[in-house]
Amino acid sequence: MIAELRTEELRQFIANQLDLRKTSSNAASLSSALRDYFRYRATCSDPVGPLMGVITSPAHWNLASLPRALSDTDVDRLLASFTSALPSPKRGYAIIRCALDMGLRRGEIAKLMLADIDWRAGTVTLKSTKSRRQDILPLPESTGQALADYLRHERPTTSNPAVFVRRLAPHDQPICADAIARVIRDAYQRIGLPHSRTHALRHTLACRLLQHGSSLKEVADVLRHRSLNTSLIYAKLDNSKLAAVALPWPGSAS
Repeated sequence: MIAELRTEELRQFIANQLDLRKTSSNAASLSSALRDYFRYRATCSDPVGPLMGVITSPAHWNLASLPRALSDTDVDRLLASFTSALPSPKRGYAIIRCALDMGLRRGEIAKLMLADIDWRAGTVTLKSTKSRRQDILPLPESTGQALADYLRHERPTTSNPAVFVRRLAPHDQPICADAIARVIRDAYQRIGLPHSRTHALRHTLACRLLQHGSSLKEVADVLRHRSLNTSLIYAKLDNSKLAAVALPWPGSAS
């Protein structure tokens, strides 16, 4: 019975659930679900007032975490993992290049059309972006070479205008954003990376830009962030600029 549940038991239940998955998102979901449940029990005239007081929202601060980027060694291993033993190594390699060199999101990669690539001008036009605007990006040489290798030697014969199409039935269809994410996650697993999010490649591009002297505004432009605030998290990784404004440690000689 709900009336027999004690606050100590509820605290222990919450602690046990958080031990299983120690993330702020899990804590927020758990607290929200419990509040909703006890509000319902309150409408049933159950005495849940003391129990409601046990449930607190987890603290969450903007820009509190660090972007999870790949090291140079991990990038080299990731690119080298697309061997001939895979069913579509050139397609997978080109997908990784699009995310790593240009910062494309998985949905943008899936919706990339042949007509979007201007080989002579060396540009790629993105028409289906998160911000619902059209962007024209420079096509890096490494990315262009990877795309050309896939288109010439591995892409199935099809009338579909999408760059990346299905290898298996149903044929003549582009691969979806989930398939793009799966290609990237499988590559992570092959080399033993703990990452699971495709955004790690966008983070890697941002970190590389900062390491080579780019400003946060330039990073925001490359990643196509509509607000500079979205790119502020990368300020934590700009060690050279952070060192310039760091205060001396209390009691140190400097």
